[in-house]
Amino acid sequence: MSLAPYVQIVARGKGRSRALSMVEAQEAMQLILAGHAAPEAVGALLMVLRLRGEEPQEIAGFTAALRIHVQGKLPSADLDWPCYAAGRSRGAPLFLLAARLVSNAGYSVSMHGWNSHQSGAASLRAALDLAGPRVTYTALETISPEAFSLLNLRDTFGLRSCFNTVLRMWNPSQAPATVQGVFHPSYRGLQAQAAEMLGQQDMSIIKGGGGEFERNPAKEVRVFGLRNGAHIQKTAAPILSETRRLHEVSRTVDIRGLWHGGIQDSFAKATITGTAAIGLWTLKAAPSLLAAQNMAEALWDSRHNQRGLTA
Repeated sequence: MSLAPYVQIVARGKGRSRALSMVEAQEAMQLILAGHAAPEAVGALLMVLRLRGEEPQEIAGFTAALRIHVQGKLPSADLDWPCYAAGRSRGAPLFLLAARLVSNAGYSVSMHGWNSHQSGAASLRAALDLAGPRVTYTALETISPEAFSLLNLRDTFGLRSCFNTVLRMWNPSQAPATVQGVFHPSYRGLQAQAAEMLGQQDMSIIKGGGGEFERNPAKEVRVFGLRNGAHIQKTAAPILSETRRLHEVSRTVDIRGLWHGGIQDSFAKATITGTAAIGLWTLKAAPSLLAAQNMAEALWDSRHNQRGLTA
């Protein structure tokens, strides 16, 4: 079977085209991942959806196909943490230290991603020695070369496609809880709706730094997603009164010096603990975002006393 019938559904023209159903989207993505779709048809489908806008059931169907395609390739984890921001506006990957704080509370964290445009200072992969034993990172090209090829179509199109959203929804370790960062706020509701269709129970989505799951501690942060399968909108209050952007070109953070205690940076610390707090709350390690913030700060203060973890 070819991809043509699915392209026809979405591209027939005004008054005749419609969105794919979740089943149709899953079938279409299965053809693509199996290598049974012509490159021209793949490009046509993705760009029509780009122009028209993404629908929750399409994202859910594409994601379901990708999950089946890689089923069993990664061990299970407590928390899924996708990392797919391009990195053009990013600085040091402070969210990695936030993931480590979450793991210090006894949870396993599965990170996966690709960050093609990151500078050396923003590189997550270059800082993985700080991840600790309960945080794993798997590169997209390792888990699924097919998915990697689809993501890299961005270089061909000059535009992102809905596949960027699918990768954030992926959850290849089948974790019961997931956190996601988006660059455009409108995607928070879209991804929550798609997650509900996929049966996800607990998820937190924020507008994060450069599109990663990383909060600005000087701003109020709105948390969208699911809790016990129900849609939520929560507000995390500012941690600091300081007003500044999360990442500034003129400011660099020595992430290793920060972790090991050689340098002090209150803004970077608050970024880490604030991000970890939302992760801990998503895992239901604390009953409220405020309690989770207190827990994250305690974990930071005791980070060198964790049994089994290197300082």
